[in-house]
Amino acid sequence: MAIEQAVARILCVVGARPNFMKIAPIMRAFNAPGSGLQASLVHTGQHYDAAMKHAFFEQLHIPEPDVDLGVGSGTHAEQTAQIMLKFEPVLDAQRPTAVLVVGDVNSTIACALVAVKKGIPVVHVEAGLRSGDRAMPEEINRILTDQLSDLLFTTEASAADNLEREGISRDKVHFVGNVMIDTLHYNLASATPSTHTL
Repeated sequence: MAIEQAVARILCVVGARPNFMKIAPIMRAFNAPGSGLQASLVHTGQHYDAAMKHAFFEQLHIPEPDVDLGVGSGTHAEQTAQIMLKFEPVLDAQRPTAVLVVGDVNSTIACALVAVKKGIPVVHVEAGLRSGDRAMPEEINRILTDQLSDLLFTTEASAADNLEREGISRDKVHFVGNVMIDTLHYNLASATPSTHTL
């Protein structure tokens, strides 16, 4: 299924604290006038602290999630399974054109798995990054998510090389830059200068 054509509804997934900084500029772009895209946000609750979530969402100007799965902590297997179980009914209800996942946390692979098994295209932002250490759960999440994805958005040139070595067609891979840098630039004006000297 080609999702470059007439994408209408994007379901964006955020789960852990590092995802918040990545999803912020994406949601701003989707919500900008004239984007031609309708985006909704699902927070899996993989990392959840009410005060911290409020602070991140407010300071980064992320819209409140349309859906909060409230999964919470657990082992990798428990957490991944709970996210999958709770995400599937959301896909059934919303029937998005595509699911967008960021990074390499359990929410990333869990939601990508559910989407692809339902025939919904997956977009992976920050694709192709590799540590070379398969003992890291995040490395497994990265590799598997990239294998499942229909569009892979990379942050650096080496990511495309990694993906090509893993048999992923260059046609699916697009260098788009680093959304973490977008967040940095967006927040520079409100950053508090340090009063400490070295």
